[in-house]
Amino acid sequence: MSALPDNRTRCVPMTVTHLDAVLAIEVLAYTVPWTRGNFIDSIAAGYDAWVELDAQGALIAYYVAMEGVDEMHLLNLTVAPAWQGRGHARALLDHLVDLCRQRGALELWLEVRVSNLRARALYERYGFAPIHVRKGYYPLPPGQPGREDAAVMSLKLEAA
Repeated sequence: MSALPDNRTRCVPMTVTHLDAVLAIEVLAYTVPWTRGNFIDSIAAGYDAWVELDAQGALIAYYVAMEGVDEMHLLNLTVAPAWQGRGHARALLDHLVDLCRQRGALELWLEVRVSNLRARALYERYGFAPIHVRKGYYPLPPGQPGREDAAVMSLKLEAA
């Protein structure tokens, strides 16, 4: 498993017992957050869902990814706003890429809001290449008409 940015943090599988903390971060980080049902469905479906805990066991970051044939699809990667900018997103990407390689995935895919320049820059620095734009992919916050485009990005992986 990859080293986390602070060796006192640890990554463990997400369970329903983590969901209150996950949802608290989700609503701080996004104008259109995932729902409890989205996370429960992901866990029940057997998706790879992991949380990063600090030294005291407080949840500071998480990701959810779905395995496909020879590929993995990152569905959600979130770091609590107070912990952003400290390498936790990169460390979780390292964790996910290790998992991909263990499973023989050859490619890692994701979508990101075109307006999320910080996340897009992180993914590009990590090695993801922009592939396509999905028009109208993301809902806008309640009360705002229309939908936002998604940048589709891909990272080619080498087998373990």
